[in-house]
Amino acid sequence: MKVKIKDIANACGVSAGTVDRALNNRLGISEETKKKILKVAEEMNYQPDYTARGLVMGKTNTIGVVLFDLYNQSFAQLLNAIEVKARKLGYFVYITLSDKNKKDEIDCIEHLVNRKVDGIILLTVNKGEQFESYLSTLTIPIITILNFVSDKWEFIGVRERQAMREATEYIVRQNHYQTFIYISPPLTYLGQTNIYTQEERLAGFLEGLKNNKITTKPYIVKNRDYLNELEEIIFSHEKAAIICSTDLYALEVMNFLKKQGVRIPEDVGVMGFDDIEMLKYVSPRLTTVKYPINELGTKAIESIINRIEHREFIPTPLLDYEMIKGDSI
Repeated sequence: MKVKIKDIANACGVSAGTVDRALNNRLGISEETKKKILKVAEEMNYQPDYTARGLVMGKTNTIGVVLFDLYNQSFAQLLNAIEVKARKLGYFVYITLSDKNKKDEIDCIEHLVNRKVDGIILLTVNKGEQFESYLSTLTIPIITILNFVSDKWEFIGVRERQAMREATEYIVRQNHYQTFIYISPPLTYLGQTNIYTQEERLAGFLEGLKNNKITTKPYIVKNRDYLNELEEIIFSHEKAAIICSTDLYALEVMNFLKKQGVRIPEDVGVMGFDDIEMLKYVSPRLTTVKYPINELGTKAIESIINRIEHREFIPTPLLDYEMIKGDSI
């Protein structure tokens, strides 16, 4: 049976109000009585009712997070950064996963609102006026990350376009490549869901080619079955560079090429994006872009808590990145 404040009060021979002052570190109680109450509370394994406290105080010290999934190692790392920073600042995190489904995402948001979270960090697949109108009906702070919604909503992101442009220009400067292939299956949903991050990376790739006067039309692979599509592309004697919008696609491509007897980078160059942890086990070392995923999670928590506690967001410029020059280009 759950221990209540009145149980501690009876055990200590004091009023419930005195116990409440001790547990919440408020004035009006002697240090000796406070120590006694806290000791008894610990012995009785008292657990505060945060929901009830939240109803009284209007604050639950919880933050909701809506992500796509945790299959992508970057999302798992992001969530870890969010949770660690939130705990340091006195908050707990509720996690929900939308599986990139627009309706499920709304259900996730509703679930968190009903749990009385103080704020929400949202990686959304929704966009448009109807979605923004819905968000406007909510009475709690919301921060969007990675996928931009509009200027009406606080956004914390990375210089996606600039990062992919620099990565592409780096490849072009090697002077080895005549054919350029860009792989990004999420582009299948272009115009249907919010894929802002992927759109920015594609734009950066195209700008990188244009800035270096590459006039040969690149292959843009949007198919989920991208390996089969890649197999149909004839490389002939032209050396190709394959740029992937995430490291996971790049690793699949490298594995595929190795099975085909294609040498990396002698025959085909491969580049990823994210610099996920598992790359240290891969040979040749993948050339990629290091993504500030831990900083992203930390900034998101700092901003949402500042909004909760001080009614204003911390302005956050787009975060920077770093080129990791491996052996695959």
